[in-house]
Amino acid sequence: MEEPSLMADRSEISPLRAWIIAARPRTLPAAVAPVVVGTALAVSEGAFSPLPALAALLGALLLQIGVNLANDYFDYVKGIDTGERLGPTRVAASGLIPLPRLRVGMILTFALAALAGAYLIRVAGWPILLIGLASILAALAYSGGPFPLASHGLGDLFVFVFFGLVAVGGTYYVQTLTFRPSVLVVATPVGTLITAILVVNNLRDIETDRRAGKHTLAVILGPRLARLEYVLLLAVAYLVPPVLWLIGEASPPILLPWLTLPLAVRLVRSLYRASDGPAFNQALARTAQLGLTFSLLFSLGLIVA
Repeated sequence: MEEPSLMADRSEISPLRAWIIAARPRTLPAAVAPVVVGTALAVSEGAFSPLPALAALLGALLLQIGVNLANDYFDYVKGIDTGERLGPTRVAASGLIPLPRLRVGMILTFALAALAGAYLIRVAGWPILLIGLASILAALAYSGGPFPLASHGLGDLFVFVFFGLVAVGGTYYVQTLTFRPSVLVVATPVGTLITAILVVNNLRDIETDRRAGKHTLAVILGPRLARLEYVLLLAVAYLVPPVLWLIGEASPPILLPWLTLPLAVRLVRSLYRASDGPAFNQALARTAQLGLTFSLLFSLGLIVA
């Protein structure tokens, strides 16, 4: 779904379209992938539970949208999002959604996520309460509060932990009511690939973020090391399946995600060539597609293996 530029005529964008832009549909695969992998792991152990899996998916999508709304809101309030940014439209900076309405939308989205969480708490108990509270607090602290994580080089760690380890582990737990350390190994490639999406985003915005005083990890590392971070994140993702096979946790079908390796190589090459907004935006969208495709094949491998 192509988003209009910041210079688009606001009169041409309906209120519904504005909220769709605010939700950032291209980022939603990052919410779907960990739930798919966590559910596949539960299926592989004969513990699939459809209603908790569906509630986990709904909660993950709502949290992702809530993070997007909060990021849009707080980055504008803090003066980070301006007309100079190279990325897609932000509804606060472009005036598509007034700040009071955006704030209400953000609160309602997190409230709906909490409702999905309430059902999961009933199913799986107090650990899900702790996970849910931590997830909402981290989502708000990502861009807001006195110490926004994204502005102090901690955004990458936040994404890896909550969209990788916590999301996969939580999805697995609400269906099996058990947990084992190897779940974190399975969650690792999901977390690294989703973090890679953020790396592309921050590489694109490195100059505007630096001028605004937003010290993302890309700003701290610089373009060369941020690109290296991207390569390392992808490398870790592709190393996990053979490791699971070699240590006896899975059989050869776990290597199915390696079918996406040519796409990953092309992505690395394109990222090293990218120098303008459209090129980075294309790399970002393709990285999200890679993450979802990898996760689907990884899930199939878990079930078959």
